[in-house]
Amino acid sequence: MTRLVDELRDWAQQRRQTLAALRLTPQLEHVGRVLQVGDGVAMVAGLPQARLDELLIFQGGVRGLAVDLGEEAIGCVLLGSTDGIHAGSIVFGTGEVARVPVGERLLGRVVDALGVPLDGKDAPEATQLAPVEQAAPIIIDRALVTKPLATGLLVIDAMIPLGRGQRELIIGDRETGKTAIAIDAIINQKSSDTICVYAAIGQKASSVARAIDAVRVHGAPQRCIFVIGQADAAPGLQWLTPYSACAMAEYFMMRGRDVLLVLDDLTKHAACYRQVSLLLRRPPGREAYPGDIFYIHSRLLERAAKLAPERGGGSLTALPIAETQAGNLSAYIPTNLISITDGQVYLDPRLFYENQKPAVDVGKSVSRVGGKAQAPVLKALSESLRLEYAQFLELEVFTRFGSMVDARTRKLIEHGRRIRAVLAQQQFAPLSLGEQVALLCAVADGVLDPVPLDRIGAFRAGLAGWLKNQCPEVLALGDDAKPLPDALRARLTASLAGLAQTLGAASAAEEPA
Repeated sequence: MTRLVDELRDWAQQRRQTLAALRLTPQLEHVGRVLQVGDGVAMVAGLPQARLDELLIFQGGVRGLAVDLGEEAIGCVLLGSTDGIHAGSIVFGTGEVARVPVGERLLGRVVDALGVPLDGKDAPEATQLAPVEQAAPIIIDRALVTKPLATGLLVIDAMIPLGRGQRELIIGDRETGKTAIAIDAIINQKSSDTICVYAAIGQKASSVARAIDAVRVHGAPQRCIFVIGQADAAPGLQWLTPYSACAMAEYFMMRGRDVLLVLDDLTKHAACYRQVSLLLRRPPGREAYPGDIFYIHSRLLERAAKLAPERGGGSLTALPIAETQAGNLSAYIPTNLISITDGQVYLDPRLFYENQKPAVDVGKSVSRVGGKAQAPVLKALSESLRLEYAQFLELEVFTRFGSMVDARTRKLIEHGRRIRAVLAQQQFAPLSLGEQVALLCAVADGVLDPVPLDRIGAFRAGLAGWLKNQCPEVLALGDDAKPLPDALRARLTASLAGLAQTLGAASAAEEPA
């Protein structure tokens, strides 16, 4: 018994010494209370020191952003479920802005706007946190966009070329292949060193799963990050998704890497922001959107840039997607995005329903960077392609009235149909630069004119193997390749003519006697 008393006395003495050694300092906590909550937003009172976009912690660990600072209350966007939050709940101010994990360990992962994993794996061990909102690079830190970003789609790489550091809008009606073009561009980067970040904003879970599976099967998922804000997620998470994805992409850009950022899509992002703004009782403007709807997209897309060599020389290429209603390009959000970006790829529903895929309307699509970022070898072959294709479309409309045409016009129409057949392309089948050069050479030199239209697909399918045996130097062309020398072009044309003759002989053999 005496021994037990001595042990207790020693234990108490140690605890007194430990407590005496502690240096207790006052700590200031900013505490507020919820006035009302619902539909993904909350009104909070009692945080006079709160700043705009400050991160708040609600009861239960749910986080929120202070987006509306009023005289009597603060409007907050919740970044999680409202379960467990009610009027009178305690809210803590953190004094910090929202940050997300960035770094190499995110590659190959599927996360939400806060970096929480959605792929069933452990949370990524991020070595650094970056604010979701960052200032865009200033003009002096930027360089000219001169290096191409190949999408593997002939219609885009030949006539609407993209450059690394550009912002190109993909726009069109619902279900016309907008996401398919963006996914093909991501898949094509498997043969390059470009990092890809795909942000899904307000998309259905099934659509997101199909996009991720396509990249995993056909692309290089180990160099991709998927940031998902599903349609059933909190409005705050959907609204934050593109900014978080951009912050993750900027980490690599600042370290001299080339990054492709796909934002799918900003029309849903604008609708989500309108919903939150109306719930916070902000004054509505045109089409009920708040007055700063242009600013939320411009401050996001301006972060895409090509950095100067002094800043590492990295680039961030943005491919935002927007949806139109009945092809109305003059609607509020489409016109905003068109004015922000460096060009647009417009998808025509009529072409899509005619099975002309990708359904790119060349006349309404433009790239303001243009040929300055196009591979020289591709530029030399595609300079007249757009004009020839436009002339063909006009002639085709004219001949639909049943008017008589001469032999020269008929020849131009048949040549234009070959161009259109060459521009059609299957999904998940990107073309290398060498294959694109060979196809354009075949079109320009009239090699495909005697080939039946239904054999153009077979010509494209057998092209890579044929070139590997006949002209391997064409398949080895790089982005800085100069226009083809006359001797090499003549040999390439002769080789392509041989492939066309082989297809013609096979077609004749298949016909019934």
